[in-house]
Amino acid sequence: MKTIKSFFILTLLFALGYGTYFYFHDTAAPATQLSPNSGSITKKTPITLTLNDEASMLAHVTVLLIQDGKTVEILNKEYPENTPAAREQIDLSKQFLKDGLLTLQITSRDRSIYHFGDGNSATTSFQLLRDTRPPVISILSRAHNLTVGGSGIVAYSIGEVVENSGVQIGDYFFPGHQQLSGDYLCLFSFPYNADPEEIPRVIATDEAGNQGIGGIYYRLRQPKFIVDQIKIDDRFLTNKMPQFQDQFPQAETPLEVFLSVNRTLRPQNRAWLSDVAAMTSDSFVWSKSFLRQPGAANRANFGDHRDYIYQGKKIDQQTHLGIDLASIARAEVPATNNGTVVYTDFMGIYGQCIIIDHGLGLQTLYAHLSTMAVEVGDIVERGQIIGRTGATGLAGGDHLHYGVIVGGVPVNPIEWWDKNWVRNNITSKLQLSSEQ
Repeated sequence: MKTIKSFFILTLLFALGYGTYFYFHDTAAPATQLSPNSGSITKKTPITLTLNDEASMLAHVTVLLIQDGKTVEILNKEYPENTPAAREQIDLSKQFLKDGLLTLQITSRDRSIYHFGDGNSATTSFQLLRDTRPPVISILSRAHNLTVGGSGIVAYSIGEVVENSGVQIGDYFFPGHQQLSGDYLCLFSFPYNADPEEIPRVIATDEAGNQGIGGIYYRLRQPKFIVDQIKIDDRFLTNKMPQFQDQFPQAETPLEVFLSVNRTLRPQNRAWLSDVAAMTSDSFVWSKSFLRQPGAANRANFGDHRDYIYQGKKIDQQTHLGIDLASIARAEVPATNNGTVVYTDFMGIYGQCIIIDHGLGLQTLYAHLSTMAVEVGDIVERGQIIGRTGATGLAGGDHLHYGVIVGGVPVNPIEWWDKNWVRNNITSKLQLSSEQ
């Protein structure tokens, strides 16, 4: 009898313990996430609600929209049994909302037996800022004389804080830089390969994703680029292609390596210039005009259309996006203006090259060098010797390939050597961002 009574007590204690565990094992409400959960939205911003409760499964959710003291129910949903997670799209596009603060109040409940079978529930509120007005852009600079392949600068102001702004020309975007005055300067190019029918515009995008557009008054000149023929012989291929062979192991002959370099590596190297362009200061760090390498003669111009000829046949064509300067072998190379060194290394077709940043996305490139006398981070002065010419990379002989880059896009260096052009088209507009 005593054994039966002990067994009964143990069974009762076990049942009470199990029941207590079963009742209290899940006291947490469903996990609730909203994306975005703060910040600005437009009428088209997708809003996603995510619910999760794997312990007791989801039971119900309601979503209330609250603005200016008015409450609207926009979601009321029961979930089938065995629903551990759910994702709901919250559509506010059909609601009559004002710009300004609004609140989304989310109440979710699970199927736990806690609270005598009512389950766990929680209410979470998220505040969002509805913003449907695009930024207002005011163009401060007026006359913009542009050349295809050349540079320009625009000064402008924006009526609100924005995520980004700059000049858009076709597929090209040149970021603007905010000045101490609060206004913006954007150095840009009308790219050498852009359609002349493309219209440059200043665009600005705010936190909510609204985009404002400002028109630019401009004149565009279309220069005539030279068509040149470059003869490729076996001596050149045998001499220059081994340095690229490891990058194109599938190429069986030096000629195939050359074509791979021209058609694959060259575009990659030019695209890489956009990454380097991000390493720039928000203002110019120079005041004098740009130098030209003293005593050097032009061997090739910016924008030359090159046909490559091998054994009497045209095998490829490319555009030359710099100026080739040659004098004596291993000639001294000066920095053409004040700036900060942002790159010194071997880079594909450019061989050993140096890139100097001059601010606002303006950079100069010195390629095919035999030696380099500066390092990344060095601050250099106009005329300082930074290296010597050479024939590294895809160079047929000792020379300097000099390039000017604006926002990652090669532009015609001749403009920047012309102090009158620089004064009339660039520096004269700088004060416009500080006169307001």
